[in-house]
Amino acid sequence: MDALNTLYPFTAIVGQSQLKLALILNVVNPKLGGVLIRGEKGTAKSTAVRSLSGLVPELNVVNLPVSATEDRVVGALDIEHAIKTGEKKFEPGLLAAAHGHILYVDEINLLDDHIVDVLLDAVAMGVNTVEREGISHSHPARFLLVGTMNPEEGDLRPQLLDRFALSVEVGGERDVRERAAVIRRRLEYEQDPATFVKQYQSEQENMLGQILQARKRLDDIRITDDMLELAARIGIGLEVDGHRSDITLIKTAVTLAAWHEHEAVCLEHIKHAARFVLPHRMRRQPFEETGGMEERLQAVLEPALTV
Repeated sequence: MDALNTLYPFTAIVGQSQLKLALILNVVNPKLGGVLIRGEKGTAKSTAVRSLSGLVPELNVVNLPVSATEDRVVGALDIEHAIKTGEKKFEPGLLAAAHGHILYVDEINLLDDHIVDVLLDAVAMGVNTVEREGISHSHPARFLLVGTMNPEEGDLRPQLLDRFALSVEVGGERDVRERAAVIRRRLEYEQDPATFVKQYQSEQENMLGQILQARKRLDDIRITDDMLELAARIGIGLEVDGHRSDITLIKTAVTLAAWHEHEAVCLEHIKHAARFVLPHRMRRQPFEETGGMEERLQAVLEPALTV
């Protein structure tokens, strides 16, 4: 079997239900806007992202290393060739390779600022433009941006943080049986990857089928005015800047409804979506920990959801 066919199966990942759901929602609805995964090392963050290639054959995971140069990311124009021949010669970069696929940045909070600026431009415009010595080249660059980071190693610039549709916090399993299952499956996989992958082939195919069916349902999900007003009330209550969070909240709720085979967005979809969409957009108070932000979110959600 080749490397793609021996990737650790997505459905074999133990626990981490919210991490897996956040990734699935973005695969169901690529227009959502990506996922930021925050948590300690060794919690299956990278494994979950890379395993999407084995789950959805049409998706490739393009890795953007934190050490990548600007030319490696955006691509390079051969100025000498252009001067000699009058023709543009463009060497595609990672953004070109990621078009229509997943651009994965591990330790995204450690990216150089100028690379962050390049990513912001590409995500905002869906186009990558390279200009050198009066010569320019543009190409489509629409991709699913997935970043992972350990918060202990530094935070992410607010401009890039806001570009992620969803965020999820992950940690190590605290249930003894679940933790033991993590160890057991990893040892089985390392001993015989091909056999291990075959054991989950049926589950992988079933999940892919669910994803494809959810995509078909997306455009038919009903959204009432009450749900739109609820999203607006939540955004106002949390004093979130701009309207991107409100729009993303509704898009995520719609995708959740499609995934759960429902016909319309309901209160539970809004509540669940809010916990993906809002925490990383909320203004952190001085010395406030994640628990404090969760309390503020809950304080706004409870009355809003009972109106």
